[in-house]
Amino acid sequence: MESAVTLLSLVVFLPALVALLLAFVPKDRTDTVKLMSLACTAVVFLITCWMAIPGTGADDLRFDLGTAKLQDAFAVDWIPSFDIYYFMGLDGISFPLLILTSFSCLCAMGASWNISKHVKAYCILFLLLETGMLGVFLALDFFLFYVFWEVMLLPMYFLIGVWGGPRREYAAIKFFLYTLLGSVFMLIAILMLYFNSDLVVLARESAYNPTKNPEKWAEIHVAEKVTKEVVAALEGKSNRPIHTFNIIALKKMGQHTLLFNNPDTPLAFGKSIQWWAFLLLFLGFLIKVPGVPVHTWLPDAHVEAPTPISMLLAGVMLKMGGYGILRICYPICPEAAHDLAWFVCFIGVLSMVYGAFAALAQKDFKRMVAYSSVSHMGYVTLGIGVWSIFEANRFNPDYWSMGMNGAMFQMLAHGISSPGMFFMVGVIYDRVHHRNLDEFGGLFGRMPVYTALAFGIFFAGLGLPGLCGFIGEVFVTLSIWNYSKTLAIISAATVILTAAYILWMIQRVYLGAEYKGPHGDHISPMTGREFSIAAPILALAILFGVHPNLLFMYMTPTVHQTVQELAEWTEDVKAPLDARQRTVTAASGDASDSQ
Repeated sequence: MESAVTLLSLVVFLPALVALLLAFVPKDRTDTVKLMSLACTAVVFLITCWMAIPGTGADDLRFDLGTAKLQDAFAVDWIPSFDIYYFMGLDGISFPLLILTSFSCLCAMGASWNISKHVKAYCILFLLLETGMLGVFLALDFFLFYVFWEVMLLPMYFLIGVWGGPRREYAAIKFFLYTLLGSVFMLIAILMLYFNSDLVVLARESAYNPTKNPEKWAEIHVAEKVTKEVVAALEGKSNRPIHTFNIIALKKMGQHTLLFNNPDTPLAFGKSIQWWAFLLLFLGFLIKVPGVPVHTWLPDAHVEAPTPISMLLAGVMLKMGGYGILRICYPICPEAAHDLAWFVCFIGVLSMVYGAFAALAQKDFKRMVAYSSVSHMGYVTLGIGVWSIFEANRFNPDYWSMGMNGAMFQMLAHGISSPGMFFMVGVIYDRVHHRNLDEFGGLFGRMPVYTALAFGIFFAGLGLPGLCGFIGEVFVTLSIWNYSKTLAIISAATVILTAAYILWMIQRVYLGAEYKGPHGDHISPMTGREFSIAAPILALAILFGVHPNLLFMYMTPTVHQTVQELAEWTEDVKAPLDARQRTVTAASGDASDSQ
C-alpha cells in the first residue's frame, strides 16, 4: 500500500510542489518558469503513461487490464475523528480520464508560451489547477473529492479573470457563481448521505460483513480502525451509527440497504433522501457538464479565457460533470436514477439539439466551438441516462452497457478533439486578433499545414468515421433505440446539424475567398511549437478512431460491472417493489369498487 500511496500522491501533488518551488524563482526569469512548468506536466504525463502499460499482478502498480475492481487503492487517516480519510484509487472509469488530464495539461502548458503577463503567477495557478483536476479523478472519499473539486475553482477564476479577453471579469464571475452554486448543491447532498449512512447497517443487512465475509468487506476499503468499530457494533458492544464519506461504501448502501430510500421516512413531498440527493448531485454535476439550461456560463468562459485555459475547460473540466454522474449519482442513488431516467435523457437530447443549433448561429469562431461542446457533451448525459433494463427484456443490461461505454468514449474523444479545436482557433487568433467568421477566408493557401491539421481535428469533432468522435456517438445512439425510438431518431439527426456548422465554418475560414479581416499581413505558417501540439492531438484522434479498443480495454470491465450491479438491483429490488406497489394499488381499487 505504501508504494501506491507514494505513486498516486506523486501524480496528484507534484504540480502543487512545483508551484511552491516557482514561488522562489525570480519573476523576471519567465523562460525558467515556463520550462519548469512544462517539465512538471511532462513528468506527470509520463508517469500516467507508465501506469497505462498493462501490469502483471496485484503487486504491480501499473494498470491491470481485464479487471473491474479498484486498483492501487489505499485509505490513510486524514481527519479520522470526523470519518474523513485520504482515500484514493483508480479503475477503468477514472484511469482513462487521469491520462486525458495529464495529456491535456501538457498540451495546454505548451500552448501557454505566448503568455507574457504575470508569467510566474500564471504558471503557479496553472499547476494548482492541474492538482485539483487530477485529484478529482482519484479521490474516493466524498469529502476529499469535494476538496479537490473546490481547489479548481479559484485558479480557474483567476486564470480567466486576469489573463482573459476584454469581458474577462464578467466571464470569470459568471463561471465562479455557476460553479459555486453547483458546489452548494453537492455539499448539501454529501451531508444528507453522510448523516444517513451507517456502516453497521450495511454489514448487518448485506453480504458486506467484516466477520462473515471479510473478502467482500475488503472491497469497500474501510480503514482498519473503523472495521473494528463495526465488528464491535455487530457484537452488541456499541449501538451508535458509524457514518462514512467512503464513496464505495455509500454505493453499497444505496444498492443493498434502505438507508437512503426508506419509504416510511420520506424527506419532503413524499420523496426519499436518495431522490433529493440524486437531484442535487445531478444538478451540481450538470452545471459542470454543462447541460441545458445551466450551460450559459460556458460560452462566455470559453470566449474570454486564454487559449490554454479553454483547452483545459473543454478537455478536462467538462468531463468532471460526466464522471460525477457516472461515478456517484447512479451507483449511490439507483432508485432516483431509475425514476428520473427520462429527465436525464431529455436533458441530454435537449443539450445536443440546442447546442448544435446555437453553434450554427454563431459568428464568433470560438463561441461556435464552445456551443459544439454543449452539443457533444449531451451525448454523454444521454448515454449515461439510458436505463434500458426492464422486465420485458429480462433485465438485459447490454444496451445500457453500450450507452455507458459510448458515454465514456465520448468524454475521452471530446477531450481530444475539443481542445484541439480551441487550439486551432487560438493559433489564428494570435496572428489576426479577431474571431469573426465572416472576415476569414482563404487560409488554406496561406497556411496549408495549419489548415490540414485543422481539417482533421474539426472532422474528429464532427464525428467522421475513422476518427475518435464517431465511436461514442454511434454507441450512444444505438443504445437508446430500445429506450425511446423518438430520442434515438433525434440524436441521430443531430449529426446533420453538427456537420452543417462544421462544414460551413470550414468553408468560410479555410476554403472561402481571400482573407477580408484585419492584420492579414501577420498571417504566417505554423511554428514548430504549434505543430508539436496540434499533430499529437490529431494523431490520437486518428488512432482512437481506427483502433477504439485501445480505450475500451481499459474502461469496459469497470463500466460493465457498474451497469451489471444496477441491473441486479433493478431485478432484485426495484422490480419486486414495483410489483408489490401494483398489487396494493389494484387491491385498493377493487376495494373502492366494491363499496
